Amino acid sequence: MKKSNILFWITTGMIFLFEGVMPALTSQTQMAKEGIRHLGYPEYFGVMLAVFKVLGAIVLIVPQFPARIKEWAYAGFAIDFIAAAVSLWAVDGLNAMVALPLVAFGILAVSYIQYHHLLAAKKS
Repeated sequence: MKKSNILFWITTGMIFLFEGVMPALTSQTQMAKEGIRHLGYPEYFGVMLAVFKVLGAIVLIVPQFPARIKEWAYAGFAIDFIAAAVSLWAVDGLNAMVALPLVAFGILAVSYIQYHHLLAAKKS
């Protein structure tokens, strides 16, 4: 259980930093806006995405949120990472940038698995 707890907090902390803190601080920068535009999305999409990322990251990091809400946050991030990889691939072709959201997806998967290990341990 100690290993699951450590893995959960490390991976969830990484998701929180990269998908909660970073978008909150950088979503309105010119570089972020250009990135959204480059992928063919309207500017409002970047604002909406940043808001949902911050909310989802808060849900994952705060233990008091119900499991059902956390499941939705995990699903939202999974969709976000897969869509990011597909968008990058469609616009720029298969290159190293496509791997970044897939790595984030892997980190999210470890967090999700460890979250369920901790839930099972708490029930027994």
